[in-house]
Amino acid sequence: MYEQFFGFKEKPFSVTPDTKYFFPSEKHEEALNTLLFGILERKGFAVLTGEVGSGKTTVWHALLNKLIRGTKVALITNSHLTSKQMIMAILDEFEVPFKDWWPKIKMLNALNRFLLEQITLGFNVVVVIDEAQNLSASVLEEVRMLSNLETEREKLLQIVLIGQPELKSILELKELRQLRQRVAVYYHIRPFTQEEMQKYIQHRLKIAGTNGHQVFDDSALDKIYAHSGGIPRLVNSICDRALLTGFIKERKEIDATIIEEVTKEIDELIIHM
Repeated sequence: MYEQFFGFKEKPFSVTPDTKYFFPSEKHEEALNTLLFGILERKGFAVLTGEVGSGKTTVWHALLNKLIRGTKVALITNSHLTSKQMIMAILDEFEVPFKDWWPKIKMLNALNRFLLEQITLGFNVVVVIDEAQNLSASVLEEVRMLSNLETEREKLLQIVLIGQPELKSILELKELRQLRQRVAVYYHIRPFTQEEMQKYIQHRLKIAGTNGHQVFDDSALDKIYAHSGGIPRLVNSICDRALLTGFIKERKEIDATIIEEVTKEIDELIIHM
């Protein structure tokens, strides 16, 4: 709606992950390289945590573009599963034939045969579990046992757990100490500093096609940071609403008064949800 008014080719602040807009902040680059190292070196377990909206999913999508062609990936987005359902979901993602009524051991044997075949063909196999903080301790223990599938030289399956900060606390439970010991790489994405947030906003505006004029003035940027705390998803939400308000008011430069107006609307919306 407001794209033509501001001279954009597209909306610059969509909340859906788009690797074209990936901003290589120091934090997100470190997270990306940490996961890449864990997978390519076949370390077995990698964990990525961050607050809601911190950019975990965007990092993962950027990682997919960097993985070599000989990598097969299963993405599990439903974390409310039993241990057997988790194995079934992994088999389904890799298109390994199985029957729902099979006992769990038979399903594990089918997965093991698949993994041995893939390593013979030179493929690296990765399972990514999103929202992993929702997994029960028993399912996490089942996931740990999957890491026992290995040859004398290397792991047959690389496992990436992505979740909110409470995932780290869950992994510290006494009954999960064996899993905790298996985690080879771990990274926690922290919010942007104000300087990083400003660069992030300019980065997205540039990709969307801004002609270089300053869309958000300094007072607006201060207010955006104060309200968002540097969380990318909140930054996107505020900026998108601010641009729409600017369009409605026919103002091509966004200042603090517009940010105050839209953040108040966002807060009221959250209260009534």
